[in-house]
Amino acid sequence: MKNEAFQILVVDDEKAYSDSLSIILRSEGYAVDTETSSAKALEMIGSKEYHLVISDFMMEDMDGFELLKMIKEKKKELEVIIVTGYGSIKNAVEAMKKGAFSYYIKSHDPTELLHEVSKVKRIRALTEEVHQASESSRYLMRSKNKKMQEIIEMAEKVAQSDTNVLLLGESGVGKEVIANYIHEQSNRKFYQFIPVNCRSYSKTLLESELFGHEKGAYTGATETRIGKVESAQGGTLFLDEIGDATLDTQIKLLRVLDAKYIERIGSNEHIDVDFRLICATNQGLKEQIQQGEFREDFFYRISTFTLEIPALRERQEDIEEMVRFFVKQISRKMDKQALDIEPELMTYLLKYSYPGNIRELKNIIERLIVLSSDGILRKKDLLANQQHSYSLEYTLKEVRAQAEKAYIEQMLRHMDGHLSETANRLGITRRQLFNKIGQLNIYVEK
Repeated sequence: MKNEAFQILVVDDEKAYSDSLSIILRSEGYAVDTETSSAKALEMIGSKEYHLVISDFMMEDMDGFELLKMIKEKKKELEVIIVTGYGSIKNAVEAMKKGAFSYYIKSHDPTELLHEVSKVKRIRALTEEVHQASESSRYLMRSKNKKMQEIIEMAEKVAQSDTNVLLLGESGVGKEVIANYIHEQSNRKFYQFIPVNCRSYSKTLLESELFGHEKGAYTGATETRIGKVESAQGGTLFLDEIGDATLDTQIKLLRVLDAKYIERIGSNEHIDVDFRLICATNQGLKEQIQQGEFREDFFYRISTFTLEIPALRERQEDIEEMVRFFVKQISRKMDKQALDIEPELMTYLLKYSYPGNIRELKNIIERLIVLSSDGILRKKDLLANQQHSYSLEYTLKEVRAQAEKAYIEQMLRHMDGHLSETANRLGITRRQLFNKIGQLNIYVEK
């Protein structure tokens, strides 16, 4: 059932009402317990993990406000919806002041209550998602590696200013995690952190995503849209893969950084903006500048402070703790038990070079947890997914070509299709890589 992990306790001394409400909630897939006594309800809350309490206001042993107060003393994060047959604005306001999530009148349509329950569920899911992301961010900013420790220290120092930051490093090293960490350590942490991947949009769509547009600004613009720059007001704007932004977009961003205002597409109105800019790339921007693909003035504007993040293969002393962290985090998220890691697997993971860096490690752990049937993560489950079967009709040369093709394609995926980075990791020149792509009929994603 779609909602059965969401636990609700209904407290009402009218058993007939609590039973009927229980039937309605269960029909929506929620797991429901009922109780007619407030005192016993408090005992249940102390011994079982509930996500929501729906409590009657008028009860013989304790009114809903008193129960609400005691619930919040026990578990501040537990949401409570007050239900009553005698509704008034005064009581509704009082309930909200005392910490109730909302207030429902029994005579009203039950869909109103179901809507409130759904809101609690969505908010809790979002809160857990943010908590997990924050937990991951904090954990990944701990390191035994000297170079990474220096990066963390510099990130903490630069966070105390509004300096523009450029993060460099291979795909998957955790550039967004570091950008988010800088935001959380800054005075802007109470405002939004807005990430934008420049590679995900065409030129027109990227500008609309960044600056917003007015209704009718172009075909398909059926309503006014606020852009990411405007949404980052007071907070931090993170532009990932900045090397993929067109020259026109770079010019517009440069103007915004200088003038401190934007104009939505299709409008001449100036909208003042105040945000911290952090950019990231795994491309060689100086090489792009020489080739005329990146503006030099824009480069110097965004790179007031530059941090180069080391690849995971350069941080081997961090791998074991990172493995255990991802095992714990992912198994909890998937609600699947992961008891232990086979020693042979850990040895393999410690020696592996991780072309895709932290992102690849996380994907490996997720795959192992999915394949595990008894909570033990094993090397054979990882290698089973990587083995290739060849026809006995192939020559040794043909088998070598297949293996070479598979490895180059895998490396290209890890490098997000960047040819120069891929060639560098393969230990060959860019021209040699081009030749291999043609000879082996390798597909390169655009």
